[in-house]
Amino acid sequence: MTNFADAPPRVGLGKPERGLWRLLGPAFVASVAYVDPGNVAANLTAGAKYGYLLVWVLVASNAMAVLIQYMSAKLGLVTGRSLPELLGLRLKTRSRLAYWVQAEVIAAATDVAEVIGGAIALKLLFGVPLLWGGLITGSISMVLLAIHSRRGQQPFEFVIFGLLLVITVGFVAGLFVSDVSWTQAVSGLVPRFQGAETVLLAASMLGATVMPHAIYLHSALSRDRHRPDGMPLKPQTADYAHTRRLLKANRWDVLISLVVAGSVNIAMLLLAAASLRGVPGTDSIEGAHAAIQSALGPAIAVIFAVGLLASGLAATSVGAYAGAVVMGGLIRRRIPLLVRRLVTLIPALALLAIGVDPTWALVMSQVVLSLGIPFALIPLVRLTSNSALMGNFVNPRSTRILAWTVVAAIVALNVALVVITVIG
Repeated sequence: MTNFADAPPRVGLGKPERGLWRLLGPAFVASVAYVDPGNVAANLTAGAKYGYLLVWVLVASNAMAVLIQYMSAKLGLVTGRSLPELLGLRLKTRSRLAYWVQAEVIAAATDVAEVIGGAIALKLLFGVPLLWGGLITGSISMVLLAIHSRRGQQPFEFVIFGLLLVITVGFVAGLFVSDVSWTQAVSGLVPRFQGAETVLLAASMLGATVMPHAIYLHSALSRDRHRPDGMPLKPQTADYAHTRRLLKANRWDVLISLVVAGSVNIAMLLLAAASLRGVPGTDSIEGAHAAIQSALGPAIAVIFAVGLLASGLAATSVGAYAGAVVMGGLIRRRIPLLVRRLVTLIPALALLAIGVDPTWALVMSQVVLSLGIPFALIPLVRLTSNSALMGNFVNPRSTRILAWTVVAAIVALNVALVVITVIG
């Protein structure tokens, strides 16, 4: 086992160094999971029904996500392996296969939300039937994945960054023509609930924010971008100095990307609180789109639908990538990303083909995702707190306490989401 005794001390966030910006990118890909169609449904519903009450949930969720995604990136950088690979090495055969099955179910649920979101967007923009919209969304996502397969990770990051920019414009544009009460928005930073339904909405918003596949994926993205040889750290000072610089870049990467994603989520809630409060039918994306068109005009409605389409396309591509990472790590079988895309597309298309209500499918997909969160979070915290594995880059005591507090809060809220949704 590698000896970490001679490693230099840890460093804080610090100021960004010259040239550090070119190391950014992996977190922007992972952050797409934080602005997917599930987030759109949860945020618009919360703002339309309860105004600014739950702004604090989004702020807290995003703060938690910064810590979680940084730990995932750090795990990949320091060990040279992804979270699924490390789990695959530690679990016995039966446990490993069982873990892989639940991860595949989570991947399918992720795809359901993303493909249906893209299908809804195409229906809103062009009147395309939902099934055909799902096929088109899946086909375009295959093109995006082909960029990764043929050109490598950085061009793929560039394309996803472009889609993230479209998402940001699409979901933030309406805010500039809405009469937001900034005093009430600030008051929404005070943690509180208003009945059982607000607890359900808070759990849904959190469940739509912290996604299992983003946790699995980020460790692989950072590893592939910065440590493609997959080798663990060597005890030489130069190796550690390089890793410290990469960790600083990843801290900035995570912080900037999730500030963008968090701002988009908050903007959606503020838009709904200012322009859709009390409007009937806003508990579905289609209803919210109609209300936006009525309140803010057709131009804003079109921009919103374009943002939703970009969200579905980017998120389903990233979700398929994450599924391939999970499969490669847990069952040690690598299949082409495009084949993976075809397989995981089937459940979403099947639901659209049999005429399942798309909003209901989105909600239920978030419930399934909630069940998978502990399976990703708990191993992440345990592994990054393992000094034999992480050496000098192990989580310090304060981070461990904070991380386990975050795990407890997320698991508790997601248990509440499942119980309230299933029991009613």
